[in-house]
Amino acid sequence: MRKIPITIVTGFLGVGKTTLVHNMIKNANGKRIAVLVNEFGEVDVDGELIKGGCDDDECNLVELPNGCICCTVQEEFLPTMLTMIERKDTIDHIVIETSGLSMPKPLVKAVNWPDLKPHITVDSVITVVDAVGVVTGELCDRERVQAQRLADDSLDHETPIEELFLDQLSCADLVLLSKTDLLDAERLEDVTAYVKTKSRPTAKIIPMQNGLLSNEILLGIEAAGEDNLDDRKSLHEKHHEEGKHHHHNDDINSIIITHAETPDIKALVKELKQRVQDEEIYRIKGFVNIPNKPMRMVFQGVGERFDYYFDRPWKDNEVRQTQLVVIGRNLKVAELGVGV
Repeated sequence: MRKIPITIVTGFLGVGKTTLVHNMIKNANGKRIAVLVNEFGEVDVDGELIKGGCDDDECNLVELPNGCICCTVQEEFLPTMLTMIERKDTIDHIVIETSGLSMPKPLVKAVNWPDLKPHITVDSVITVVDAVGVVTGELCDRERVQAQRLADDSLDHETPIEELFLDQLSCADLVLLSKTDLLDAERLEDVTAYVKTKSRPTAKIIPMQNGLLSNEILLGIEAAGEDNLDDRKSLHEKHHEEGKHHHHNDDINSIIITHAETPDIKALVKELKQRVQDEEIYRIKGFVNIPNKPMRMVFQGVGERFDYYFDRPWKDNEVRQTQLVVIGRNLKVAELGVGV
C-alpha cells in the first residue's frame, strides 16, 4: 500500500515556520498537501496565515491548539492522523507544523505505532533556525542568565529552552536558516558553522529568505525517519533516563491582549519593545485593527524585532479588533497603554 509521506516542520517560537508552510501550500503545483498546525496560544494566528496560501476557502487544514503536540501524542496526534489516513486517497503529502515549544522526536517515534506505520512515513524533519536569534542570543538563555548557570557547577548547563533548541536540531534532516538577509556574509558563515556543530552529520543546512524555497528541495527527501530513531539524539530523553525529570516548557505561558483598535502602530511597537526588555518574552503575534483602514494588519515580534503588514481586507463576518498573543515565561496579564 502507498504510504503518505509526512514532513515535520519544527523550530523555536518566531523562527518563520508558518511563513515556510504558507509558501509550501501556495506553491504546491497540484500536489494535494494536508496541513496539521499545532499552535501555542488561544488565538488562531498561524492557521489563519497558512489559509492565505490556499486557492479557495476549502483549505485542507487541521488545527491542534494545545500548545505542545509532543506532550499529547496519544491523546491528539494519533486520532488526528487516523482521521487523515481515512482520507489518504485525497492526500499526496502531510505537513505538520509543530508549535515552537514542541520536540519532533516523539512524533517521529509515533509513526511506528501499529495503527500508523502501514500508512505513513516520515519524509523528513525540517528544523527552521532564526539566524539572527543565534547571533543575538534570543534563542536559548538570555546572556545574563546563561552566565549565572555556567558559574554554578551544580546546575545542568542546558536549560529547558536550550535543550529544546538542541533537540530540534539533532532530529533534523534539513536545517533552514531564516532571516539571513539581516546578516552579513561573515556572520552568516559563523552561524552556519555553529548550527552544523549541533546538527546531525547528515543534515543539510540551507539559508533562506522570506520562507521561500522550492518544494523540490523541501519535499520528497524520503528519509524514513521512523527507521533511524537511534541516530536522532535527544537531550530530553537522556535527562529522563538519568532521572532528571522536568518539563521542557515549565513556566512558559501565553496571554492575550485585546483592544477594539490601534490608532498608532509605532506607539504600540515602542511599548512592546519596553515590555520585552522588562519581561522574558519569546514571541508576540496576532492581528491589528487600524482605524479607517479596510485591511487587516498582521503583527509579529521576536525579541526586539517587530514586523507588521496588511495582508487582506477584513471579512464581513469577523470582528475587527486588535488581538495579540504574547508568549513568554511567567507572564502576567497587563494592559497596553499608548499604542491602543
